[in-house]
Amino acid sequence: MFITRECDYAVRVIRALSGEGRVSVSDICERESITAPFAYKILKKLHKAGIVRGYRGVHGGYSLNKELEELTLMDVYSAIDPEMFIIECMNPEFHCIRDGQDGVPCRVHCELFEVQKELYEMLRRKPLSQLVEKES
Repeated sequence: MFITRECDYAVRVIRALSGEGRVSVSDICERESITAPFAYKILKKLHKAGIVRGYRGVHGGYSLNKELEELTLMDVYSAIDPEMFIIECMNPEFHCIRDGQDGVPCRVHCELFEVQKELYEMLRRKPLSQLVEKES
């Protein structure tokens, strides 16, 4: 599936961190109903992508490393799943026996490639600051 639960939860983690300084993993989990092991897995990927910053120690936790205005859903989703394709044949490493058979490109592949391209553009169109609202 294209947008996984892990991708969805990553946006929840960003929401929990927005407008805050350091936030503990337990606070993130409580605010967004995410289990700690899943939160740590997501935070590790977001940290590797430079989206969040981690702090060690008793007063440790995580904070955003980028402003919400700089981030889009595509940034978050690709940090979690860098090979995000709507279908397996979109992966350039996948060899489809139907595409290019007898020198003719697969029309379904060509159409899905355009769909994927438009979807990626849509995921980039708005900054997270427009999508992530803090509840009062």
